[in-house]
Amino acid sequence: MVSRKLGVGVIGTGVIAGVYMQNMPMFAGIELRGCADIRPDAAQAQAAKYNTRAMTVDGLLASPDIDLVLNLTIPNAHFEVSHAALTAGKHVFSEKPLCTTVADGKRLVAEAESRGLSLGCAPDTFLGAGGRLARAMIDDGKVGKILAGSAFLMSHGMEHWHPDPEFFFKPGGGPILDLGPYYIGALVNLLGPVAKVQALSSIGFEERVVTAAGPRTGDRIKVQTPTTIIALLQFAAGAQVTLAMSWDVHRHGHPAIELYGTEGSLRVPDPNFFGGDVEFTEAGGDWQAASSASMAAGKPNWRSPNWPPTRPDQANYRCLGMAELARAISNRTPHRSSGRLALHVLEAMFAVLQAAETGEAVHVGTPIERPASLSEADAASLFAVS
Repeated sequence: MVSRKLGVGVIGTGVIAGVYMQNMPMFAGIELRGCADIRPDAAQAQAAKYNTRAMTVDGLLASPDIDLVLNLTIPNAHFEVSHAALTAGKHVFSEKPLCTTVADGKRLVAEAESRGLSLGCAPDTFLGAGGRLARAMIDDGKVGKILAGSAFLMSHGMEHWHPDPEFFFKPGGGPILDLGPYYIGALVNLLGPVAKVQALSSIGFEERVVTAAGPRTGDRIKVQTPTTIIALLQFAAGAQVTLAMSWDVHRHGHPAIELYGTEGSLRVPDPNFFGGDVEFTEAGGDWQAASSASMAAGKPNWRSPNWPPTRPDQANYRCLGMAELARAISNRTPHRSSGRLALHVLEAMFAVLQAAETGEAVHVGTPIERPASLSEADAASLFAVS
């Protein structure tokens, strides 16, 4: 158990902030103590809803009772805010991606390490029950050595649900930088580091029209970043995985992640969430399902207001990685959803974009080891005792 709670200050109180602020009390070792936004009214609204104080960004960074900054700003602001927090002597946990250039990612990791501070980054979904169950099956040799696989994220973008989706379609956005961290992060946790990538990309629609309710309804957005990317990831351990990510698809039937081993196949749950069933085959046998719902951070507990009634609830335990980081600080041990892991994933994503632009294979140079597996007992201990 963590001996002292770290005071958390949230910077960026947009759409994603709600689930973090709602979830924080369920975890041990962390406590919400304030929030800030460049829009004071947004910070005031979230502060009132979650019984905390609204602050200025500078005030939050200077506050002695804020130990850890949760950076939930838009991706193009991730570096500036995380760097300011680190130089103010705060630990940092950032939404993905770590930042929007590899050079800036390296600067953040170096800054944190030189100051003896912890830098964490989403996604932490691989620490959830579904990711842990899939990891255990692979580590136990359930399907043998992984030889190949596929990973798919396909939809028709964000403009139908996000009230201000423009940044998704500009440089620093796109499906690779926005959602690639979930898929590549999950694959690195399961298979180890990426060594080399090849890719193709395209822009399916030159313009997007905002249909989500809000002040930008009807606005037209010029698309300036690839919205369909097909990549081949070569892992250092030998596996080759096809990665397809697109915001140009109305409907598809591919599983999120499917891995092919020497003794069978494995379907990994959607890495956007923390739970789900792991499906596996033994050699040529039928698919069998193993549920993670009874495990820590596996019970379905959330649904998006934008989902149809037929879509089931999902396990959404955002803050799990922050709680694990807090315990690691207390115990002086490495944490799993680390800045170094996020930097490796960031470099792999930019390698995909570079490979698609140049038509050449690109090597991924940032060294990283697979995060240590998280046991069920350790995962359960990250939750506050009710």
